[in-house]
Formats: sequence, C-alpha cells, structure tokens
Amino acid sequence: MTARPRVGFLGVGWIGRHRMEAMLKTGAIEAAAIADPSDDMAEEALRLAPGAVRVEGLEDLLGAGLDGLVVATPSALHAEQSIAALERGLAVFCQKPLGRTAAEAREVVEAARRTDRLLAVDFSYRFTEGMKKVRDLVRGGGLGEVYAADLVFHNAYGPDKGWFYDAALSGGGCVMDLGVHLIDLALWVLDYPRVISVSSHLLTGGKPLADGQVEDYATAQVELDGGRSVRLACSWRLPAGREAVISAAFYGTSGGGALRNVGGSFYDFESELYRGTSTERLSGPPDDWGGRAAANWAVRLGQGERFDPETERLVDVAALVDRIYRREA
Repeated sequence: MTARPRVGFLGVGWIGRHRMEAMLKTGAIEAAAIADPSDDMAEEALRLAPGAVRVEGLEDLLGAGLDGLVVATPSALHAEQSIAALERGLAVFCQKPLGRTAAEAREVVEAARRTDRLLAVDFSYRFTEGMKKVRDLVRGGGLGEVYAADLVFHNAYGPDKGWFYDAALSGGGCVMDLGVHLIDLALWVLDYPRVISVSSHLLTGGKPLADGQVEDYATAQVELDGGRSVRLACSWRLPAGREAVISAAFYGTSGGGALRNVGGSFYDFESELYRGTSTERLSGPPDDWGGRAAANWAVRLGQGERFDPETERLVDVAALVDRIYRREA
C-alpha cells in the first residue's frame, strides 16, 4: 500500500482545525505535524490527529519530512510562508488571501510552477452545491447570454482579531476578508473575462478612509469585455437585520440564477433559477460544504497531482482586488 502524504498544519485555530478534520475524513492524507502558538488550539488539533506531533513553527514544519503544508495564519504571512514551503518541495493549501497584493500572489504561483507543486486557496464557496449548479447554468448556456452579475456579502459582525484592522498586516478590510470570495465567484463562473474598468467606493464608520484605515463597507462596479457588468458589495457590522446577507446572482437574456443564504445563516444556502417572474428552487440545505475545498486538495495531493495551470487564475482574483483598492500592479 502506498504511504499517504504527510501534511503539516501551520495555524490550527477554528478554520485550521475544521480544514484539518475535512482532510482527514477523506483518508487521503496523514496529519503529521502541527504548529500554533496557542496551547489550547494545539491541544484541540491533536485530539483530531493524535498521531501528529506539535512543533514550534514554520521552520520545524519544513524540516519534518512533510509532503504538504496547510497555511492558516494572518494574511501578511501567507505569501512568504507558502513560498518557503513550495521551495522546500511541499504542496500548499492556503487560506485566503494568497497574498495581500497581486504581486505577492504572483510570486506564490510562480514558486508553485517552478517547483511543480500542487497549490490551492480556500475559496470554499465554489464548493457549495448551489454555486456549482449556478455555474453549470451559466457555462452551459442555460441563462442565455449572461450580461450582469450582482454579488453581496454583508456580515453583521467584524473580525475579532486586531490584525484584520491593520492594513499592513491584512492588506485591506472587508473586501480582502469577504469581497475576495465574491470576486473569485464572479470570475470563476464567468470563465475569467477581461476586466475593462473598475470603480469602487470604500468607507469606514460611514466616512471615507484615512491613511492606514481599512474599509468596513465597500461597493464596486466592474465592467467586463463584451459589455458585461458586475456589481459587488460587502461589509462588516452592517445593520442588515440578520447575521449575514450573502448572494451571487447572474442574469442572462433567457433567465437568472442565484445562490443565496437562508435566514441570515453563514452556512445554509439555496440556489434558484429565474424565468421571468417564476422561481425554481435548484438546491437547498443541508449541504456540508465548508471543508470541501480542503478535502479536494487533500485528495488531489494523495493522487500525486502537481502544479495545475488553473492556479494562475489566483492572480486574476488578486489583480481585481488591487483595482478595487485603486492600486495598480
């Protein structure tokens, strides 16, 4: 029997542990080592993977004879840590964003190409059953010629860690935290069209940003080739009357398709098909989607997959984030 890839986990807070659990359930990988400064978080992770060892940090992980590394650390560290792992011959699964800028993301992708290692980012909403149905409709012509998309992610709360509010550490505010998912979905569903123009409006506390601040409310209008239009909106702490408002809707000449959260939930989604004034439900909860991106990477790693040219699209996502922040590459 071929040995399973040995994977290390750098950062095992809630998300890191959840992704670890999803990977372990596939049976495709072995959790060999973990690193986290929190004793409590490390102990929780070791309960999931009692055969793993706890080490001090990245350097110890890189010297532990691993085949892959899962990066779930603050955003400022993602690019540097991912590159270090790739250059030591490890595949990488990274929390979003891959980099704070397109330049950082490009460096990581180039490292993966150079070392021929599997790289993926945790763009988990792609893996909801509803989003896959909407994408199939769009790509299969079920909506006719798609000319518009409207994507929203409003979170009634703000992040509970201070580094999210430091632009140097986070790379940005709600756009980098939430809007990046919307950007990824729009480009992924529409098959990565050329971006013609971008206009954006960024606020914090209802006012324009001052130096060093990050936005807690953002809108963007993106014009694509062929005259297609995408509208994006995201926020932290918006008084929306519920915990979250999340949707990704695409409109074409013969219909519309949308993913929407149910009852303000962060986890329950439904998808719908629109024909004129009629609505057809395509999918709904329950749908255990949260760890599917991680599980997919684990299975691909176990199958021996190497660099995937589709990974280059991660730079397209980061480049559009840059344009929303009005920082040209």
